[in-house]
Amino acid sequence: MEYRPLGRSGLKVPVLSFGTATFGGGNDFFDKWGGVNQQAGNTQVDLCLDHGVNFFDTADVYSDGLAETILGAALKGKRAQALISTKATFAMGDGPNEQGSSRYHLIRAAEASLKRLQTDYIDIYFMHGFDALTPVEETLSALDNLVTSGKVRYIGCSNFSGWHAMKALATSEKYGLARYVVYQGYYSLIGRDYEEEIMPLCLDQGLGTMVWSPLGWGRLTGKIRRGAPDQSGRIRSGGAEGGPPVADEFLYAVVDVLDAIAKETEKTVTQVALNWLLQRPTVCNLVLGARTEEQLKQNLGATGWKLSPDQIKRLDAVSEKVPVYPYWHQRDFPALMPRVVG
Repeated sequence: MEYRPLGRSGLKVPVLSFGTATFGGGNDFFDKWGGVNQQAGNTQVDLCLDHGVNFFDTADVYSDGLAETILGAALKGKRAQALISTKATFAMGDGPNEQGSSRYHLIRAAEASLKRLQTDYIDIYFMHGFDALTPVEETLSALDNLVTSGKVRYIGCSNFSGWHAMKALATSEKYGLARYVVYQGYYSLIGRDYEEEIMPLCLDQGLGTMVWSPLGWGRLTGKIRRGAPDQSGRIRSGGAEGGPPVADEFLYAVVDVLDAIAKETEKTVTQVALNWLLQRPTVCNLVLGARTEEQLKQNLGATGWKLSPDQIKRLDAVSEKVPVYPYWHQRDFPALMPRVVG
């Protein structure tokens, strides 16, 4: 397994991590994602560890805490072998203070996550989204307290806009507070908005990137292609709700090129799509899900090799879209705004 630095921190992480959003199925939304019970969760965690995937990503909001509970039990007696990232910010109850990134909520949320995970510390603690109602100084001060107390090792942000992240980084520098070292966000061959604002920020500020849904909400597994009938799975069950819309013809065009390159490389469509991401600037980790050992092995096959420059160029071209303003305007002045990819 290849390891990469987590941003400018001293922590090395494997390029693949295992996402536990499928654990639990404790409510209508997450039941469509998987509903993995404790026994199956134990098996999946053991499979990951056996295959060198020792990094597990979860969140308090996944199945209302049940995903953390299952992961914690599955790692009992094996905690020293693993890295765990979890998240807070979104609502964990109906009360006005049971959501957000206030000091009040974050300390309570962290303590609750530690209890569910059956651990004394969280390796990477993410703000799951941006809280525009809480002062950034308050959020970062609370996170700094968690770090200095030893309950959290590193902090990160997820789903922030560029200016949200930059404001937080500047605040950390101004007051000498713990600094975000990693950004977790959506990025795939059919969702490249990340490249326009977040990627340049991460390059400039030294943030590593953990990619969630690297297969475009299950659309880049090879099951969906031109002329093929609908397949069973997460999308058919409604598990792609909340994901970005993707035009059929655009998706089919991308999958056509993936198919061609899969044949050239003797890899699967999934492996090619993941390998493309592993060649992108700032990317240090892909958060993957796998229901079976075969799926896990297939995901592992995305590492240990590289697409050729020509193959990357073809994938870049077919997945390219005109960005929103002001980024399309900035592209008219390449000497002033050099592109970092593509």
